[in-house]
Amino acid sequence: MRQGDFERLYAEHAERLFAFLVYRTGDHMLAEDVMADTFEAAYRARARFDRRRASERTWLYTIALNRLRDHGRHAAAEARALERVATSASAPATDPALDAVESRDRVLRSLGALSDEEREAIALRFGAELSLKEIAAALDQPMTTVEGRVYRALRKLREELE
Repeated sequence: MRQGDFERLYAEHAERLFAFLVYRTGDHMLAEDVMADTFEAAYRARARFDRRRASERTWLYTIALNRLRDHGRHAAAEARALERVATSASAPATDPALDAVESRDRVLRSLGALSDEEREAIALRFGAELSLKEIAAALDQPMTTVEGRVYRALRKLREELE
């Protein structure tokens, strides 16, 4: 991958990757750190990128997932999000903006009922808008495993939200 190709890769994927990382971590600053680490790693590994093995998008999200795991902070970010939920639950919700925050927090609490693998699959599917095939490639898992994980996670979320 040449320098110009890398700049195009950044321009095409940075915004959606950042949205995915914010969705996954619940922390803008951590998402920025992970995104910077992801693109740094991608830049360093650009010579090893092989289009026959994965699309650019899948390759980039695989690096991002590895960076998330390397940071080991996703559990701390989830704990901070849950702490914010507990604080906001005590405030009276009287305007639509607060109602939206309450709904988001309810979903975050529901995500806590999922396993790490299920949360990751849901984040990739709906946060990053990856297809099941792309998720399977990014996680290096069989398609049936990913399908089952997403299905079970959605079922658990429905039960938690009811």
